[in-house]
Amino acid sequence: MIVDDKAAVEGGVLIVERQILARLRHVKFFSLYELNQAIYELLEELNAQGFQRREGTRKSVFEAVDKPVMRPLPTTAYEYAEWKRFKVQMNYHVRVEDGYYSVPYDLVGQTLDVRVTRTTVEIFSAGVRIASHKRCERKGQYQTSFAHMPSSHQAQASWTPARILKWARTIGPNTQVVCETIMSGRHYPEQGFNQCRGIFNLASKVYTPERVEAACGRAIAIHSPLYKSVVSILKNGLDAVALAPPPGPPPIEHQNIRGTEYYKELLAGGQENVTC
Repeated sequence: MIVDDKAAVEGGVLIVERQILARLRHVKFFSLYELNQAIYELLEELNAQGFQRREGTRKSVFEAVDKPVMRPLPTTAYEYAEWKRFKVQMNYHVRVEDGYYSVPYDLVGQTLDVRVTRTTVEIFSAGVRIASHKRCERKGQYQTSFAHMPSSHQAQASWTPARILKWARTIGPNTQVVCETIMSGRHYPEQGFNQCRGIFNLASKVYTPERVEAACGRAIAIHSPLYKSVVSILKNGLDAVALAPPPGPPPIEHQNIRGTEYYKELLAGGQENVTC
């Protein structure tokens, strides 16, 4: 059986308008706190009034019927959320607005439900939450869980800037400077990891560590401490060639500039007064 409570609800609104709003309509308040306090006092008075056609008050009915079955409020405040659907990209991330969030890599290609709030991004598959990430703070930022990576990527993720620089120091100071420059020239150091590991491969698989260190020194000297410069130097054998000294400034020829030889000739000729 369906009970229509519309009339009862509208009657309650009418009572509040007459006994609270009408009584406050000519009162001036100077803060929201004062207004709420006045409403609270009149509401307490209204709830304590007895019913006209039955025993009890609104307060007694609330304490006998409603209060025993009430549950406590949630421990966290309500947060607005939007639901969207996104397809998992080949890098096992879903793009939500300007950020990228990882899911288990075996879900690549699937379309998943995403719940987006102001602070978090939650990803669901068949109604089950499979990932929860803090929302990205910067455009193009990645939030990646180590557990979501395939084993090959987990091995790569073990590389850190500190580990790369520690390895570079074992080759030499020039190699360390080149690796530092490569990582500092990116928005995120991780974007330079592949080039640093490329230098690692050059020193361990293709050339000797001494040649790579010399090539890095030459790359620094020519103001090009980059992976491609190191590769080019090694490929062309320039790491064993001494750098030529930088050329001096070009001579300046002008009729008003006489130079040292002019004055030497004047002194040799015995002229005492020299006009500059």
